[in-house]
Amino acid sequence: MTATIDSIATESTADTLKGVLFGSNFHQEHGSWRRLIATEPFRRPADRTPDERLSLAYERLKILNSTLDSAAGTATDPRALAALHEWIGPVDPALTTVAGIHYNLFLGSLLDHHGDTRRDLSDFLRLRRIGTFLCTEVAHGNDAVAVETTATYDRARDGFVLHTPHSGAQKFMPNASPAGGPKTGLVAARLLADGADHGVYLFLVPLTDEVRPLPGVRVRRLPARLGSPVDHCLTSFDQVFVEREALLGGEHGRVGDNGEFSSAMGNRRRRFLTSIGRVTIGKISMSACAVGAARATLAVAVRYGGHRYISGPRATQPVPVIAHRSHHGPLAEAMATVFAMSLLHRRALDRWEAQGGTATGRAEAERLVAVAKGWITWRARAVIVECRERCGAQALLEHNGMADLVAGAEGVITAEGDNLAIHAKAAAEMLFAAPQTSPDSTPDAEPGDLADPRFLGRLHAHVEDLWFARARARMSGARNDGPLDRWNAASGPALRGVEAHAHRQAAEAYAQAVAGLPEGPARDRLAELQRLFALRWVDRNSGDLLAAGRLTVDQVNTLPDVVERLVADVAVHLPAVVESFALPEEVLADWPIAGADYADAYDDPEAAWQTAATTEGER
Repeated sequence: MTATIDSIATESTADTLKGVLFGSNFHQEHGSWRRLIATEPFRRPADRTPDERLSLAYERLKILNSTLDSAAGTATDPRALAALHEWIGPVDPALTTVAGIHYNLFLGSLLDHHGDTRRDLSDFLRLRRIGTFLCTEVAHGNDAVAVETTATYDRARDGFVLHTPHSGAQKFMPNASPAGGPKTGLVAARLLADGADHGVYLFLVPLTDEVRPLPGVRVRRLPARLGSPVDHCLTSFDQVFVEREALLGGEHGRVGDNGEFSSAMGNRRRRFLTSIGRVTIGKISMSACAVGAARATLAVAVRYGGHRYISGPRATQPVPVIAHRSHHGPLAEAMATVFAMSLLHRRALDRWEAQGGTATGRAEAERLVAVAKGWITWRARAVIVECRERCGAQALLEHNGMADLVAGAEGVITAEGDNLAIHAKAAAEMLFAAPQTSPDSTPDAEPGDLADPRFLGRLHAHVEDLWFARARARMSGARNDGPLDRWNAASGPALRGVEAHAHRQAAEAYAQAVAGLPEGPARDRLAELQRLFALRWVDRNSGDLLAAGRLTVDQVNTLPDVVERLVADVAVHLPAVVESFALPEEVLADWPIAGADYADAYDDPEAAWQTAATTEGER
C-alpha cells in the first residue's frame, strides 16, 4: 500500500509526546542543554582536520563549563549528567566523551570521596585542569579488578609510588594527552602496603602540563579510532610519587596518619567496586547518549524521506521516497523502538534515584541500569544504521552528521562496561536468584486479545520466564565439570532472558505512559507505537508462545496483518511525532539532508549553469 504522510503536526500532540519522552520537567531538566547546542559555538564546522576537531571539542567543553551554575552540582546530579549526554551526544560525540569523563568519572568520583580528604578542586571546577580516568589496561578491560598498575605506600615519604610493571599494565584509551590543556587523572592502581595487596583504589595523579607529560609519566597517542577524534592514549608510570592524600579513601579503605591501612570491607572486590561507583551513572549517561543519537538520525531520515522525490507510477508524478512501504515501514518501527528506548532510559534513571538505602534496592537498580544500557545502545545502533541506509550514500558523508553517529554507537556499546559482559553479569544474577513467577505470567483461562495491553504484558512476562527456565534446565543437565561448564551451558538462553527482561521493562514503561495520557491524538499516537513495539516482540516469539498455549493458531496467523496495519497507522504521523523530539532547528540545519533544499549544499558557484545564469541576468 502507499501511505499518505501527514506533515502537519498539532502543537498539543507534539508537546504532549515531548512530555512522554523527556518527563514533566522539560525546561528545568533539558532546557539549558537544548539552548546550548543551538548556539553558534556548537554549529557544525566545515573542512576541519581531526586535530582541529579535537581542539574544538575541548573549546566547547570550556564554553559548556562556563554556562554551569555549579560544575560540582552537575557532577553529583545523575539526572543532569544524563540530560547533558542526551543533547550533546548527537552534536559532538568527541565533546560528549571528554565531558562525560571530566564531570562524571573524574569530578564525580572526587566529590563522592570528598569527605575522607578535603581537596582544593577549584582547578577542576573551573577547568584550569581537565580531568580524566585511567582504569582499564591493555590486558585488563572488563576484569579491571585485576589491573596491575601498582601504588606502593612509602612510609618514609608518607605517600605512594605509582609504577607500571609491564606492557600489559599500560592504561588503555584515557584522553591523557595535553590536548585541550593540562590533565590530571584518577588512576586505578593496586594499593600495596607493608608487603600486603589491599586491592584496587583510585589515586589522584597530575599527568601533563600544557605541552608535555610530567616527569615519570609516559603518554602515547593510540592510532586513530573509528568516529569522532578523541586523544585516546596509552599511559604508563615510572616510579611516580604522590602524597598520601592522593588516595581516594573512605570506609572501603584508607591509610591513616600512622601509615596503617584499614578498611570496613574485607572483600577486595567490594572495595574496588566502591572506588569506581561512578561507572553506574556512566551507564545511565551512555544510554542517554544513545537515545539522543537515535532520535537525531531518525528525525533526519524522516525529513529526508519527505523531500527526496523519486519517479512515481507515472513519470509525470514523482513521489517522496517515504511514501513507499519499503521505506516508511522500517522508519515506523524505528520510531516505536526509539520511544521504547527513551521510556526504558527514564525508568532506569528513576529507579536509580529512588533505590533507597538498602543493599537489595541498590543492586536491583544497578542491574536495571546495566540491562537498559546494553539493550538501549544495541537498539540505538540498529536504528542509526537503518536510518543511515534509508538516506543512501549522502548519509555516508561526514557533513550530513550520521557517519559520526554510526561510529559513536559503537563507542557507547563498549564504554562503561562492554554490553555483552554487563548482560552476562545480569544474566548470572537473575539466573542464580530464586526463580520467581512474573506478576503477569499466570496463564489466561481463555485466549487473550492482541489489542489488550495487559494480555501483551503477560506474553512478554512469559517469554522472559521461558528463557530463564530453559537456562536453569540447561545448567542442571550440564556435565558437572565445574561452574564454567555449567555457566556455558546456560548462558545462551540466560542472555535471551535478559533481552526479554529489557523488552518487558520497556513495554511496561510504554503501558504506563499511555495510561497516563488523556484521551486524544497524543494518546492515540503513543498507543499505536506501543502496540507496534509489543507485537513485533510477540511475533518474534510466536512459536514459543503458541507451543505454550499462550497464543492460538488464528492469532499467530493474524499477527502479520495486525502489524502491517499498525505500521501504516504509525507511518502517516511520522513527521508529526518527530516534532516531539524537540531538536533545535539550528542543529538540524547543520545536516544538509535534513532540509528540503539539501541539493543546494552541493551547488558549484563556478559551474556552467551559474555562469549562464549570470550572463542571462546581465542581458
